[in-house]
Amino acid sequence: MALSPLHLIRSVCVLLLVAASTVAARRNGPPASGGGQSVYLAPSCREHTASLTDFGGVGDGTTSNTKAFMSAVEHLSQYSGESGGGGMLYVPAGKWLTGPFNLTSHFTLYLHSDAVILGSTDMSEWHIIDPLPSYGRGRDKIGGRYASLIGGSNLTDVVITGANGTIDGQGAMWWSKFHKNQLKYTRGYLIEVMHSDTVVISNVTLVNSPAWNIHPVYSSNIVVQGVTILAPTHSPNTDGINPDSCSHVRIEDCYIVSGDDCVAIKSGWDEYGIAYGMPSEHIVVRRLTCVSPTSAVIALGSEMSGGISDVRAEDITAVNTESAVRIKTAVGRGAYVRDVFVRGMSLDTMKWVFRMTGNYKSHPDDKYDPNAVPVVENISYQDIVATGVTIAARLEGIQGAPFRGICISNVTATLAKSRKYPWTCTDVEGVSAGVTPAPCQPLQGAHDGACPFPTDTLPIDQLVLQQCAYSVPSS
Repeated sequence: MALSPLHLIRSVCVLLLVAASTVAARRNGPPASGGGQSVYLAPSCREHTASLTDFGGVGDGTTSNTKAFMSAVEHLSQYSGESGGGGMLYVPAGKWLTGPFNLTSHFTLYLHSDAVILGSTDMSEWHIIDPLPSYGRGRDKIGGRYASLIGGSNLTDVVITGANGTIDGQGAMWWSKFHKNQLKYTRGYLIEVMHSDTVVISNVTLVNSPAWNIHPVYSSNIVVQGVTILAPTHSPNTDGINPDSCSHVRIEDCYIVSGDDCVAIKSGWDEYGIAYGMPSEHIVVRRLTCVSPTSAVIALGSEMSGGISDVRAEDITAVNTESAVRIKTAVGRGAYVRDVFVRGMSLDTMKWVFRMTGNYKSHPDDKYDPNAVPVVENISYQDIVATGVTIAARLEGIQGAPFRGICISNVTATLAKSRKYPWTCTDVEGVSAGVTPAPCQPLQGAHDGACPFPTDTLPIDQLVLQQCAYSVPSS
């Protein structure tokens, strides 16, 4: 969508004002507790602390610290048992260049406010790992994939936090090679945890990821809060937060500028995801601010072959973003997207408010089952105000398998220019009330009052984070 320079400046200024108080509040992380100590939040406090410099770390931005990170985590892993007391690795001020490294259980990675973990641009430091079984191949390329910068598998109680320190993937090299088709394998992510339970990522800034920023997969009890994610809006596949075959996820108070979806909920790709059969469910997203001119604030799919259900989103702000909520699927995906509840969105400069795509043309190979038709049902949107909208909605279900149970209420979308057909709808069914401009005929079923939104409390909202004090180690 073409924007005048003045319109764009005003939109960005409004968004920055909305986000400024949140970012400022967490600039120095949790409040200091006095006496030379600071505090951080974690499911459990750590009894043992070490600094990266204890293991030969050099924060000059050019010396590789891969071995230092690996050695530090290995040392602290001796405390990773339930009776070991846990360990915290402190990353001091400085620029700490590193290749990929893995975390351990009952562990906290804490970044000083002036600490920057830099992803190495030496590709020999990025080892190759197997593709995800629910995908059957890498997303960029057939075969394996580069490891993620910060990773881990089969972990319990892991925290990545700090005083808003930075993790910089230095993604420009990866984006260039991707565009030039010079990569043999799929790009790694900034943070990926697999087969893990109780993972907290908070009060850090993530910038310039090679691809996705935060990717929990096959995991449960995930909290991402107070995180800033920044990438150029033209950078390829730099999704913000992508829970993938995960249950009990809480995403809140995050600010994301991305070249792809700000949040994308996934669960496997075609026949591989169907065979793996692990859904994403019981997910809450609240107080999210997003800028993504070519993608969605919240996407469901397109890889959703394990199923997606019970997603709740509220208090969302977006500017200059392609769509507010997008459901992406296709014949061959199978499974379902159901019980999605969204309320309280403030949007400015949007191509679409709502978008559903039932013919997303992306498959891992030609072995998908043409009889695996996804079910999309029970989708509720309410209390949404959008300005500067090009088209209110583009909703395209699947012929013979329409998307059903759509409810839209109390929605106002002010179009940037008058359009004869502000809604485009095929193969969808639902009801609406108090929607401007009037929705398409298949959604004009009478509805009295608000759309459904669950009133129960999810278990992830009952996860309590303790305030933990620590003394800063000497460098």
